[in-house]
Amino acid sequence: MSTAPPDTRLREAASAAAPWHADPYTNALRNGHGPLFLRRSDGWLLPLDVERWCASADAADLSALRRCEGSVLDIGCGPGRLVAAAAARGHRVLGVDVSQAAVDHTLRLGGTALLRSVFDTLPGEGRWSTALLMDGNVGIGGDPTALLKRVAQLLAPSGLLIAETAPMDVDERVEVHVDDGHGRPGAPFPWARLGTPALLRHAHPLGWTPADQWTTEGRSFLALRRTRHP
Repeated sequence: MSTAPPDTRLREAASAAAPWHADPYTNALRNGHGPLFLRRSDGWLLPLDVERWCASADAADLSALRRCEGSVLDIGCGPGRLVAAAAARGHRVLGVDVSQAAVDHTLRLGGTALLRSVFDTLPGEGRWSTALLMDGNVGIGGDPTALLKRVAQLLAPSGLLIAETAPMDVDERVEVHVDDGHGRPGAPFPWARLGTPALLRHAHPLGWTPADQWTTEGRSFLALRRTRHP
């Protein structure tokens, strides 16, 4: 666990997002398909579902969006399907992503998005009703505690976090890089994978209370509400 001051840890986490500028990711979003993977240093591959990300929101996505309250901040919005779908449901919604290709795609869908890390200064800090961490984005920065603390800063009191978790009980922090399967990897960066039990373990000491959890079409989700300070 890092002993660096909180501001330093936030800067480190923001810097860790930069590899998503890597060409394999940009090319996949521009083409609308993979193959694309997160590759661990030991060679293990996690497939990334680029085709689903670039399609319209599916039934599992909508199960999360139905639980959204008020204004919505989509953290790591990717190509913007959730930004567009949430806006269509009447929410004021902003997507943030560190990939210019992702932001451009979101804007083409008619959504609103900024080229920012979640650890950068963002509009409406402390006033968002709902934050989304979908498609494995609980792994951003490789430090679940730092990410949960940052999301708490962004949400209004009693705001809601809706996170997609790994469909198994896993709790790991690893170094990965984006890989297109053809020998063109991006730069390494820290990432985390968390199942629902692991996310609950990290969230409870920080004052998050479970509001709902469910599985739809093989995807797992957890809703957390910030009810107290740790």
